[in-house]
Amino acid sequence: MGKAFVKSATPREIKTEENLRKTVSSIIQDVIQNKDQAVLKYNQKFDNNSREMFRVTKEEIQNAYKKVSASLIEDMKVAHQNIEKFAKAQLETINQPLETEVIPGAFLGHKKIPVESVCCYVPGGYYPLFSTALMLATPAKVAGVKRIIACSPPANGTTSIHPSTLVALDLAGVDEIYTVGGVQAVAAATYGTEQIKNTALIVGPGNQYVTEAKRQCYGKIGIDFIAGPSEVLILADETANPKFLAADLLAQSEHDKNAKGILITTHRETAENTVQEIKTILQTLSTKEIAEVSWEKNGEIIVVDTIEEGIILTNEIAPEHLEIIVKDSIENHVIEQLTNYGSLFIGGLSAEVFGDYVSGTNHTLPTIGAPRYTGGLWVGTFIKTCTYQKFTPEGIHALAPIAERMGYAEGLHAHALAARARFNE
Repeated sequence: MGKAFVKSATPREIKTEENLRKTVSSIIQDVIQNKDQAVLKYNQKFDNNSREMFRVTKEEIQNAYKKVSASLIEDMKVAHQNIEKFAKAQLETINQPLETEVIPGAFLGHKKIPVESVCCYVPGGYYPLFSTALMLATPAKVAGVKRIIACSPPANGTTSIHPSTLVALDLAGVDEIYTVGGVQAVAAATYGTEQIKNTALIVGPGNQYVTEAKRQCYGKIGIDFIAGPSEVLILADETANPKFLAADLLAQSEHDKNAKGILITTHRETAENTVQEIKTILQTLSTKEIAEVSWEKNGEIIVVDTIEEGIILTNEIAPEHLEIIVKDSIENHVIEQLTNYGSLFIGGLSAEVFGDYVSGTNHTLPTIGAPRYTGGLWVGTFIKTCTYQKFTPEGIHALAPIAERMGYAEGLHAHALAARARFNE
């Protein structure tokens, strides 16, 4: 396969360091043993958060609405409505009951059961990610989760969650909100403390410590997936607008210094023009301090000989966000061949940023190759598929002797006896 790098990235090694594992493990064990006392200690240590009552009060939520502009609240409502509408449409596709009679007298089926409780982890980081609050809690509500809690660190220099995040969590229908971030939040949601009752599932992104905490707690608590730094890959031909390409690559790069933007194109001139557009945008970009470092360290622009080679390379990379901007005559063909991505954005007008905020698809997506085996967070994340069976005497006569023989063949005699007992009756 012929490919040339117009812009290459510094090799990025995704690994979990031993000291990270040990640090996270020690915090989790401390929370298990000392509960609220440990949570408070780490809140103070990492976030300068000294509040002893972790749960956000109704008065705090009401005051948050007063601190957020009316126009932003209306924008959040539109985003929430679209996320909710799409989640409801998804629910309709999976919520049909199933029962089938595999042989006369043996009825098998499955039920869709929402998990009873979930913790939505909303990071603070560089920015108040109120959009993530909407993305996590809205489909959980649509799925029918009875208890939805949220954990989020305080805004920098305060002991309160950012007002916009509080408003978003309230709009999405969260039942309990806690001003707790980091590993201690994951541990509290997993094992419970005096103030925070544990949950069945935790979802949401976070830094490397939160990610490692989810990894270590998985099994005791369910998780959505393990996610790393954010990514976008754009597969384009000569029809793509370099201004669009540059803007979308930098939009991803400004997330954090480890984010990754990739352009794969069949057109060298498009690649070179995109490089120039990026330089132009960076001159006045207010988030240049992060975006430029991310782009210089992790950004890639690759020229391939054919679109087929681009498709192969894209499937190998398996990006979190995938944009395709190609001529109309081959668009459907390209879509059919692409199999590994978290979320797909089709055509030059379908900027990834719309999925981040307002279109209605979820922006909580797998990264670092995980789209090879999983999709992103959706209403089904919060629903268990549980099977059942019911037999009549006719079904017992047909299957009990088989089960008995198989039990003896495996050396599990009580299994065989359990089958024989039904047959004898």
